[in-house]
Amino acid sequence: MISKVNEHLPRMLDLIKRLAAIPAPSGNEDARVSFILGHLNERGIGAYADGAKNVIVPIGTDNGGDVTVFSAHTDVVFPDTTPLPVYEKDGKLFAPGVGDDTANVAAILTIIDILNETGLLRSPKSLVMFVLNSCEEGLGNLKGTRQLIKDHGHRIKELISFDCGVGDGVITGAVGSERWRVAVKTEGGHSYGAFGKPNAIHILSKLIGRLYEQELPRIGNARTTYNVGVIEGGTSVNTIAQNAWMLYEYRSDSREALAFMRESFIKLAAEEAEDGAELEKELIGERPCGGDVDPDRQEELASRCERAVKAVLGKCFGRCSASTDANVPLSCGIPAVTLGLFSGGGAHTREEWLELGSLEAGLEIGLRLVAESCFGIPNE
Repeated sequence: MISKVNEHLPRMLDLIKRLAAIPAPSGNEDARVSFILGHLNERGIGAYADGAKNVIVPIGTDNGGDVTVFSAHTDVVFPDTTPLPVYEKDGKLFAPGVGDDTANVAAILTIIDILNETGLLRSPKSLVMFVLNSCEEGLGNLKGTRQLIKDHGHRIKELISFDCGVGDGVITGAVGSERWRVAVKTEGGHSYGAFGKPNAIHILSKLIGRLYEQELPRIGNARTTYNVGVIEGGTSVNTIAQNAWMLYEYRSDSREALAFMRESFIKLAAEEAEDGAELEKELIGERPCGGDVDPDRQEELASRCERAVKAVLGKCFGRCSASTDANVPLSCGIPAVTLGLFSGGGAHTREEWLELGSLEAGLEIGLRLVAESCFGIPNE
């Protein structure tokens, strides 16, 4: 099976280029879903899309037993609905979202192709489900993986998400977050004639200042952060702003720290509300932290991933926590990890790039991990 890597590299590169050009904002992945289903159906591989726009490829005789899931997300952070630019230069492939997560989607499709050609697709030692899921980015709020766990969580024994780059290491911890939209409304008026009336921008600015001065929780080794990412409002330079709004988030790998940050935010928002103004808060996104996962099963899964990486690259890149699709199963007590299969840079920018020389090693890492997880072929 590993010998098929070189043979499939040109096909995988073509897949990456074709996928990367297809726009896929979170919640609007339809065009990529159609492309992926067409790719699989042409090869006679059974697949379907669920109500959340996840493409699901079940492998093995479904006898109701436990399932190992391999996933990668089809959405990108960019709102474009027209084709995205894709080009090669100096040994790199450039495209918005090419590494996060298009290349990993193409890797799963290529692994399925190899398993199909070698006949292994019809004889796994354990049930497998390949999932190309929706809505991982931003306010997609992990909708695809939430639906997957809702529908199949009772029989998923572990989930491996291919995301990020291989140099990011094996992600074993879940960084949870809460995202809020905060809006301020006032009567407003002329900047000279109505001077002194509450200004929505001023009220919102004071709240932002307080948020950036707040004390962070100190809970064990937990890391907690906050950010105001968007602010808009006002009408003109000579108008007392009637409206202003912002997007605010806080993150932590500790449930207790997230609860602390919510309490702090609500308290500060209440203190900055003024007479003659309305301040509204709306929770628009929530990602869970990890739950009560069997530590031995989680360790075995993480070690298995590290063995696959080390077998190809001769070294591992450590473990860390992040916010990925693995947050959902981890919060439900299901062992889950995330790792990337390629190298690149510029994630979440329009100049994102993928190192073409990393494709071979990345595909082999993915194949080795599938081989050990589902076919009992060890990585020593």
